[in-house]
Amino acid sequence: MAQGCLKCLKYTMCFANFLCFLCGVAVLGFGVFMMVNFRITALTPTLASFNSANMLLISGIVITCVSFLGFLGALKENRCLLLTFFLLLFLLMLVELTAACLLLMYEGEIGTMVKEDLTKGLETAKGKTGNSTELTSEWDLIQEKLNCCGINNVTDWGDKVPESCCLKNCNSPAVQYRPKGCLITLQNLIEDNFLTTGVSVIVLCIIEVLGMCFAMTLFCHISRSGLGYKL
Repeated sequence: MAQGCLKCLKYTMCFANFLCFLCGVAVLGFGVFMMVNFRITALTPTLASFNSANMLLISGIVITCVSFLGFLGALKENRCLLLTFFLLLFLLMLVELTAACLLLMYEGEIGTMVKEDLTKGLETAKGKTGNSTELTSEWDLIQEKLNCCGINNVTDWGDKVPESCCLKNCNSPAVQYRPKGCLITLQNLIEDNFLTTGVSVIVLCIIEVLGMCFAMTLFCHISRSGLGYKL
């Protein structure tokens, strides 16, 4: 009975890690695609290295490597791989919890930093003339998707207001611009999705704890079986 349960646990762990591996490959591929086709430099020049493409690329690499270790360790019943898988999951959970705590503790400072960086990006987009279309395309995308204009309002653009700020009567003297700035819109969007983000982090931590429990259970079973050569 116990052997059957352990075998079921082993193949369940293999299947779960194989699915995570496929998801990691998909995220990695999507990150590479975004990095090649989308360049977010004019919007946030200082935070350009932390854009979504880089984050997806790093997340895909981490998910792929960790899930591969878990899959191979469970399939081969290798104690070294299982222990490495356990430690990596533990470190990832610590990093996630630390990042969540830092975001809560330094929420004001992060908001100020993002505002300053957006200001630099907007000034860069306004100051360029040769590639103005390319540089403002990122702002156009954000302003159209979030229904906002500038950082605080349309006055941030001065006399170079892009068409994406227009709401009504774009080609008439009575033109109407989008009333809200992108900064407050982004803040409201984050606040509206705060609960969803928190629940996602909790679910992710629960999955990681289950993965650690499965890995340690198999590790202890292999140790009791006397398979010392697999260390």
